[in-house]
Amino acid sequence: MTVDPSLAFAAPSAPRVVPSGCEPVLAGALRQKAVWVDEAVCIGCRYCAHVASNTFLVEPDWGRSRALRQDGDSTETIQEAIDTCPVDCIHWVSYEELPALEEQSRTQELLPLGLPTPARPRRTLPRQPGGHEAR
Repeated sequence: MTVDPSLAFAAPSAPRVVPSGCEPVLAGALRQKAVWVDEAVCIGCRYCAHVASNTFLVEPDWGRSRALRQDGDSTETIQEAIDTCPVDCIHWVSYEELPALEEQSRTQELLPLGLPTPARPRRTLPRQPGGHEAR
């Protein structure tokens, strides 16, 4: 029995799904939460970007981390990055909260890193000569 090879092109193909980047799918598993960085609290240490480099990016203008992709790394890797954050500025949030949080971060006033903010209180201990702290 001979099969005409041109029949392969006559059959309808499955509709092409174009990902939007907002899907909570990672490796076939549904992730219930999204990751979000509070940039006003971030100190730019880059730990999260070193641990989960497919998820976090250090924003070039202000030097703060930002969640670039929700599906960049596994949940375990992202949680490890969250655990390494010294100021706890990375949070798991619901996908429904993301648009409001992104809008809030667009209207936040970001001060250059190194300046005191309510999230990072001003240093109160005097510096000792020679760079050693008082104990």
